[in-house]
Amino acid sequence: MTANSTPPAVRLAGITKRFGDVVANDSVDFTVEAGSIHALIGENGSGKTTLMSILYGLYDQNEGTIHVDGEERSFDTPRDAMNAGVGMIHQHFQLVMPMTVLQNVVLGHEPVKNGFVDEERAREEIEAISTRYGFDVVEHLDTPVRELDLGTRQRVEIVKSLYRGAEILILDEPTAVLTPQEVDGLIDLMEDLRADGRSLIFISHKLDEALAVADDITVLRDGNAVGTVSASETSEAELARMMVGRNVLFESDARETTVGEPVLEAENLRVAGDRGLEKVSDVSLSVREGEILGIAGVQGNGQTELVEALTGLRTLSSGVVRFDGDDISAASRRDRIEAGIAYVPEDRHVEGLVMEYDLVENGLLGNQTIAPFANGGFLDWGAVREHTEEIIEEFDVQPPNPDSEAESLSGGNQQKFIVGRELGHDPDVLVASHPTRGVDIGAIEFIHERLTELRDEGLAIVVVSSKLEEIQALSDRIAVMYEGEFIDTVDPGDVTEAELGLLMAGQRLDDGGDASEDGVPEGEVSPSGTSGDESSSGVET
Repeated sequence: MTANSTPPAVRLAGITKRFGDVVANDSVDFTVEAGSIHALIGENGSGKTTLMSILYGLYDQNEGTIHVDGEERSFDTPRDAMNAGVGMIHQHFQLVMPMTVLQNVVLGHEPVKNGFVDEERAREEIEAISTRYGFDVVEHLDTPVRELDLGTRQRVEIVKSLYRGAEILILDEPTAVLTPQEVDGLIDLMEDLRADGRSLIFISHKLDEALAVADDITVLRDGNAVGTVSASETSEAELARMMVGRNVLFESDARETTVGEPVLEAENLRVAGDRGLEKVSDVSLSVREGEILGIAGVQGNGQTELVEALTGLRTLSSGVVRFDGDDISAASRRDRIEAGIAYVPEDRHVEGLVMEYDLVENGLLGNQTIAPFANGGFLDWGAVREHTEEIIEEFDVQPPNPDSEAESLSGGNQQKFIVGRELGHDPDVLVASHPTRGVDIGAIEFIHERLTELRDEGLAIVVVSSKLEEIQALSDRIAVMYEGEFIDTVDPGDVTEAELGLLMAGQRLDDGGDASEDGVPEGEVSPSGTSGDESSSGVET
């Protein structure tokens, strides 16, 4: 921590922000000491993003004051905040995909010489920043951002803020798309930035990471600052209690799962992406009654295309998808819904909900042709409303108002509603893609409990996630996807999180490790009924 004579890097005093009748921040006090890392945690809807958006000039506060380096400031735009040395790394990167790394970094702040952009000077300044903090972006300066992996894109965002003179950095959920090794690298970088005198605000749902990197931690709940604690004097359990107002169960009891017959199978799938390039290469899998198959991997390695092929949203280049033994490779998404394949999409705002619709209208999605909601070509809105009210009650959706617009709900409540709607189809298979992405700890606990309960009741479930703690907690088997293939399939109890991270980065485990190349010890029978020494053109899971 800095000496007492040094003013705080940031002091927000009595910040209140209202959106109509909703109070997003209620007289919040928040102080970040100079040269420190301060974690800001809380459930979705607790006011974290709103508070930081005020500091970054995206919103005006209704009440309260902002002080930066001891001076009261007022920011009308993000440019005002950047001019005061405040930068923000958003959870969804603010990069122009077709432009190069260099163009993105200097955009709006181009150095000029004789009336032209001084590219040589820009390169020198970017290289100096990269060398100072060990970034590996210099080799990509002329590469379009869309061709970079997510970890490199994040480093480009950080370089962009440092290039623009940021002394105070807000990092919003920065580890959400990173492998464990990349997370370790980011934490090292944050510590280097702190050692260099910069001040960081770290927004995260991951309590272990907040405890590992932060000096102090502030918890928000329902728009109020519950308290600020020293990271060295608290615990995950205490932080979780502060966040949700009750004790939180972090680990569920081990359950004996009776595995039945294969329900959803895929054989030698090849699937092209939006640009026509092959994104899934010769992948085979099988998920059975009463089990959860976890698919792990850094986003962008073919998981999205695989899920869309399984659920009927993307055409196969080759291969076969079977449901209860029947070939459904050519079946539409509608056909697969009616057959019993439910789907929780990875982007709830784009694919899961119509944000301006109320919950009754969103409750109809996917049910338009299914009794009792459709009868003789007409919709029974009374039945739809009753169904929506059942979802709200069973899945504890807040506020419990079926006439609420989807966009008015927090991310966690939106996700709970989608999960409830999909399970309302009474499916035989659930494919859940990133089911708790951007969801607070209370909603994560709830969704995990429901998935394991349904697994134990005999539902076949596929969970796709880049969160290793989620994959390990839920899965009976884990298939790791890298560059369009299953690089390995492992038992969650036989590998560490670090080993899973290596697999996600494309490194196979050693022959003497806990997992074999196809995830089945030699000579034993896998849950899919194949022996470990049986060869196949794809990894059979």
